[in-house]
Amino acid sequence: MSVDPNSKYRQVAMVDSAGRVAVHTGELCIPEAGHVAGEGFSVQANLMRSAEVWPAMAEAFESSGGPLKARLLAALEAAEAVGGDIRGRQSAAILVVSSQPTGRPWRDVVVDLRVEDHPSPVEELKRLLRLHEAYEHSNRGDELLSKGEVEGALREYEEATRLAPEVVELPFWQAVTLAGIGRLAEAAPIFKRLFDRDKTWIEVLRRLPKAEIISEAVVVEILDELGLS
Repeated sequence: MSVDPNSKYRQVAMVDSAGRVAVHTGELCIPEAGHVAGEGFSVQANLMRSAEVWPAMAEAFESSGGPLKARLLAALEAAEAVGGDIRGRQSAAILVVSSQPTGRPWRDVVVDLRVEDHPSPVEELKRLLRLHEAYEHSNRGDELLSKGEVEGALREYEEATRLAPEVVELPFWQAVTLAGIGRLAEAAPIFKRLFDRDKTWIEVLRRLPKAEIISEAVVVEILDELGLS
């Protein structure tokens, strides 16, 4: 801090790849301000409604299970539960990157979600994280399907649909996969439900043969089954 003449106003924390923590909260940071440094993590806050915020964050992070993204969300929720920022709520973000970079940023960034301006930013961030997980399952389904691992792909598509039932596109690809391998009896009710919700997907289905995703004959069979031909 000797190189920063304004260190008493600063709040900064760093955790290196070995889990070593360095954190500083200057004595002139606007109250309530403080931090907790734990094993491989740090939580810090300023302009909080009370001094309960950062201890609550630390406890939530340490006690919650699951992947890092879930633990970070738990810490944010804990902060809000004890009062959060005295100025109110506006934004929230989660960024998680791989500890072993591959040189391919699109692979190394595990999660990068942010809510810039929202009346309930943590709640909205939680929704976005759920959607992110759903699409991750869908992407894994695509990868498995490209390798010919159909049953594994279907399990991933099913989990994606479970996580985000409001997203019409997710069950669409599950149904397309089922129909493409001759399991029309399982695909038809899925198609019916999503076509009832949004008829746009009928036209999307009709366009798939041109991309060689499924055959024209299969599309005709699906539409005949649903009385849409």
